[in-house]
Amino acid sequence: EVQLVESGGGLVQAGGSLRLSCAASGFAGDDYGIGWFRQAPGKEREGVSFISRSLRDTYYADSVKGRFTISSDNAKNTVYLQMNSLKPEDTAVYYCAADKEPYGSSWWVTGAWSEFEYWGQGTQVTVSS
Repeated sequence: EVQLVESGGGLVQAGGSLRLSCAASGFAGDDYGIGWFRQAPGKEREGVSFISRSLRDTYYADSVKGRFTISSDNAKNTVYLQMNSLKPEDTAVYYCAADKEPYGSSWWVTGAWSEFEYWGQGTQVTVSS
């Protein structure tokens, strides 16, 4: 059973940085793609970034390109989201989600966020102006 736990959220001033972590367990040797998503109150969930470890590929939403970087530490089964130059509009609950490849990559590319099989509980990111 795959489980995901996010951490690293908090309160930061505009222009600051945070690094989110998504610790995964239960992969049992399977190849998974992991995406970061966010949802602000009253708004729909949106994809932020995605990494496919097996395909060694990454993707970013236009709104975060050049500011956010996704990476993975396979030895620790952890995916990170480094967020720099944060803006108030980045304020949201951030979730990581996983699915086996090639399904994860397919869900990301098609925007079918709800198709990801496993989700963490989320971590709050608040950016003040």
